[in-house]
Amino acid sequence: MAQIEERILDGRLKAGDHLPSERELATLLGVSRPSLRESLRVLEALGVVDIRRGGGPDGGAVLHSTPGDGMVNLLKLQIALAHFSWVDVLETRMSLEAWSVEEAAYRANDDDHRELAAILDHMEDPTIDSAEFNRLDATFHVRIAESTGNALTAHFMGSLRTAIHRQMVEMYAQLEDWRETAKIVRAEHREILEAIVERDGRRASELVRHHIADFYKISPRGGSTIPS
Repeated sequence: MAQIEERILDGRLKAGDHLPSERELATLLGVSRPSLRESLRVLEALGVVDIRRGGGPDGGAVLHSTPGDGMVNLLKLQIALAHFSWVDVLETRMSLEAWSVEEAAYRANDDDHRELAAILDHMEDPTIDSAEFNRLDATFHVRIAESTGNALTAHFMGSLRTAIHRQMVEMYAQLEDWRETAKIVRAEHREILEAIVERDGRRASELVRHHIADFYKISPRGGSTIPS
């Protein structure tokens, strides 16, 4: 793994490259084939390598040309193991989202605005359940991050929202009437989108901070949890 990593870092291997056959690669790296297989499995789990089963020119191991699921899988487990407190997670999300909406106010185009509005329209559907509502909620926030044009921010936002999906579903399940909460969430989303469309980055940032803080009962400026 260290040798493959070194070749990626120094540019000898690039995104989209096919790795040599297992026999050739084991010889090149001076390792046994079982050791190589284990390394490739780990790299596959990290989202670095795509191992395509079967022969032919499309078979074998290929370096991913787009970010894989490694970040989300690692983050999901780290959060589940409580290596980060829930407040840590929420404050990080708040900082990331505040930057995203402010930049989206200056960078998003008309197509972004239309797609964000369409997501909110779907959230108005009275027949959707809480799981679908939560999926659309996450989609809205990730789409804002994508509209900034910053691929790393968008990928990290998507990974973070996927990592906390289970906790979000559980929180909605514990609400006495999730549809009443949904009304507030939808209204706040509309305000955030309005600020983005009006190119008011500062207002969009403040709105999303309070949107997250109000739902989770944390301080919009970080720090301790607000007593319920």
